[in-house]
Amino acid sequence: MAKQLDYHTIREIFTRFQAVDPEPKGELDHVNVYTLVVAVALSAQATDVGVNKATRELFKIADTPEKMLALGEEGVIEHIKTIGLYRNKAKNVIKLSQILVDQYGGDVPNSRAALESLPGVGRKTANVVLNMWWHYPAQAVDTHIFRLGNRSGICPGKDVVAVERAIEDHIPVDFQQHAHHWMILHGRYTCVARKPKCGVCVIRELCQFEDKTE
Repeated sequence: MAKQLDYHTIREIFTRFQAVDPEPKGELDHVNVYTLVVAVALSAQATDVGVNKATRELFKIADTPEKMLALGEEGVIEHIKTIGLYRNKAKNVIKLSQILVDQYGGDVPNSRAALESLPGVGRKTANVVLNMWWHYPAQAVDTHIFRLGNRSGICPGKDVVAVERAIEDHIPVDFQQHAHHWMILHGRYTCVARKPKCGVCVIRELCQFEDKTE
């Protein structure tokens, strides 16, 4: 685990991220907040590309909790069976849809606690939805951010909650809205797990990773 970087270094890192991609976006396709919740819940242990392929037709016919319930669990399975853990995920999609109808009038609530109470929705999923839909600077820590944060010193921590806190505590507030998207994309495409692409990294000389590649 790298040491926590100082304020000025972190500001320079995110200035560079912003220069490369001023408005980073999540890569999960969705048409409204409900389909965003479903897409993020389905993305656990699956790639965004795989989820988008599975939901392309699903969201055309089921873009509300009511329509998803009408489709039924077996109907959901038929659309998402190409992604991992599809049976359990289909069950959770139907359960969370029923809760949204019964307890929230079909609307998606916008508190972290209420979102986390939905089946299949954990803290990371809740943070993604709060950030992407309601533009609240919640930080969704996935494996890419955890790896990048600990390698570079941007936001080191022993677990995802510690990394999330480090992001909130150390990244300047003017970068907070897009911070997790910049880090996810950097971890996904540049600071990859096995052979990080340090030779083309825009923050190479600012990063504390000792085993830099060429």
